[in-house]
Amino acid sequence: MKHVILGAGPAGVIAAETIRKHAPHDEILIVGDEPELPYSRMAIPYLLIGDIGEEGTHLRHGSDHYEKLRIDIRRGVRATGVDTKARTVSLDDGTAVPFDRLLIATGSRPASPPIPGIHTAGVHTCWTLKDARAIMQRAQKGARVIQMGAGFIGCIIMEALAVRGVQLTVVEMGDRMVPRMMGPTAGGMIKAWCEAKGVRVFTGARVEAIEPHAPLRVRLSTGDHLEADLVISATGVKPAIGFLENSEIKCLQGVLTDEHMQTSVPGIYAAGDCAEAFDKVSGKTVVSAIQPNAADQARVAGLNMVGLKAELKGVTQINVLDTLGLISASFGNWQGVPGGDHVELTDRDAGKHLSLQFAGDRLVGCNSIGWTEHVGVMRGLVEGQVSLGEWKDKLLADPTLLMEAYLARAQAQEARALVKA
Repeated sequence: MKHVILGAGPAGVIAAETIRKHAPHDEILIVGDEPELPYSRMAIPYLLIGDIGEEGTHLRHGSDHYEKLRIDIRRGVRATGVDTKARTVSLDDGTAVPFDRLLIATGSRPASPPIPGIHTAGVHTCWTLKDARAIMQRAQKGARVIQMGAGFIGCIIMEALAVRGVQLTVVEMGDRMVPRMMGPTAGGMIKAWCEAKGVRVFTGARVEAIEPHAPLRVRLSTGDHLEADLVISATGVKPAIGFLENSEIKCLQGVLTDEHMQTSVPGIYAAGDCAEAFDKVSGKTVVSAIQPNAADQARVAGLNMVGLKAELKGVTQINVLDTLGLISASFGNWQGVPGGDHVELTDRDAGKHLSLQFAGDRLVGCNSIGWTEHVGVMRGLVEGQVSLGEWKDKLLADPTLLMEAYLARAQAQEARALVKA
């Protein structure tokens, strides 16, 4: 049996290791589109800060790790198409690779906004080790850096840049920071925190043009003209699935999968940031680009690829963010659901905010700032779909009673499930 894995990130590596554990004699090939050994993008900010070297980004640190497991890796080549009938993958070096089982774990690619000058020297995404090397050359102490985008990834990059001591300006099109993770109050509090830390923040603004001078000149929709030594584009990512356009593999936002991580074509699976899987909390399929989900999906896919039935329990809709020391979290349907109840508590002086969203007597989503001790409880209530009963009214009256509600209801629900089992 030959297993071909497209993508050398966490999903690809975990799937390969899972396959090898249960199928010691099968052939395994990982195809990666970068020349590097498999590494974690989430480690790049630590590289920018200087906490680790490049080897610290590697997913596995033994020089012969893949060789020992008899996992072949082809680096620096990219898939250009999949022939589902011939069971082959076309690569951009002109070759075609046959497969018995295929895993699509190609991850995401940065979205490139249609801005004049976006490809000018000195303008970079922050997505690859190659990007990180270029950024470190320019982002020296005191350098003027403009970052486009203040979403989840953008805020992580911003943290690393601030530690490097640059003069940082952030430009976000949304009306607040982290607009896809935080509501208006929370997003506004994060902005105020960043500005107090010396970061200049424009919200409700966009970069209209980047002029290739030395230094770069950046024109904003606000009418401001800013000079920069470095511009970083962190305006979001999208699943890297363009090569599947003419295949029979069904794609929506990502590659659509079932509970086994199998696509619409038998024997072909998907996992990680490019996969669209069912989320039991929202009741719909979603692309959730966080590493814990990639790992879970990869293990499920790997097991099914060797004939061992496994099902994905669900997609974790969780983001926890450290923005220059301010801890925020977002879970589930944080924007609320039609007809649902909502309660919000804010203490700006203490740097605390809590927003809870309900559907019936269940907590379905929440935003928080500064409530670090309750992160696990919030996740447990949302993902466990815990029936709160009378505790819903208690939380509407005092949302700080999350721990008490969890102890009273979640543990009771778990005990009932054990009795039934």
